[in-house]
Amino acid sequence: MTMAATDLILTPSHMRFMRRRFPCTIGRGGLARNKVEGDGATLFVRRAGPQGAPPLVLLHGYPQTSAMWNGVAPILARSYQVVCPDLRGYGRSDKPTSDASHQPYSKRTMANDIVAVMEHLGHDRFLVGAHDRGARVAHRMGLDHPGRVAAMALLDIAPTREMYAGTGAEFARAYWHWFFLTQPQPLPEKMIGADPEGFWKLKCFNQARGDNPFSSEALAEYLKAFADPDAIHASCEDYRAAASIDIKHDDAEQGRKLSMPILSLWAKHGVIETCFDALGLWRQRAEQVEGEALDATHYMAEEIPDDIATRMSGFFSRNPIHMKETAQ
Repeated sequence: MTMAATDLILTPSHMRFMRRRFPCTIGRGGLARNKVEGDGATLFVRRAGPQGAPPLVLLHGYPQTSAMWNGVAPILARSYQVVCPDLRGYGRSDKPTSDASHQPYSKRTMANDIVAVMEHLGHDRFLVGAHDRGARVAHRMGLDHPGRVAAMALLDIAPTREMYAGTGAEFARAYWHWFFLTQPQPLPEKMIGADPEGFWKLKCFNQARGDNPFSSEALAEYLKAFADPDAIHASCEDYRAAASIDIKHDDAEQGRKLSMPILSLWAKHGVIETCFDALGLWRQRAEQVEGEALDATHYMAEEIPDDIATRMSGFFSRNPIHMKETAQ
């Protein structure tokens, strides 16, 4: 694997944003922003934190980018080497052509990207913090690469297969996009493409109880990225994979559980709290689980970033990587 040309922060507005959001990196050459090869896709990656610190990868959700960690990452980067990629199909990362099986957007394939990126950056073993779709990628990564993942903190999800199996009317109304985005191409692509910004705001503001919890800089990045027809199609493929090939991969595990410690944090004002037993479902899929509901909505990393960072840091401190286990 090779590193593509570095995309450093150059504009004054970017510098002001990152001084606020990633203060530990400014003054030492700026926040590193690179394109790094994954496993069949090149990912856009933000990085910050002291060399030699434990590596931590943060994975974003739908329909966002790595910018969602703008409040959490600066805090964690005081103690960790923080790596924030845009998942394949999202943001500035590659958007590979899909196929009838949706395999290019299976969580297995997306997880392989993350393992390849971390390996390229010198991290054979690492911690994971993830939200929404990124947490579903993390779940598969923990199953396929248990020796790579030391511990995981997962935000506002229950296991995908179990959520589909437990679907009722209340969940279907609240998470209508799960069933809309899985419709055959090009139905959702054409409908979203008629007004990407309107769709994005309808979906995301609704999940935030009608509020806008996003910083102006992050929101501008999300909307710009989502205006790309290739991103719209790729994100639909992500959901199509979740409802098909990802469940086949789960079924093939025959009950095998995640072996690393899991922290599950979910929104008190969201469907995981109202429609599912989060800890009960995770204990069906993982050997070591702890967690609780927090006073937030789905976008908790942007609503209560200090609390999320503190909880992640405490959990990772109790479940550390011994430095002999990871490359320096």
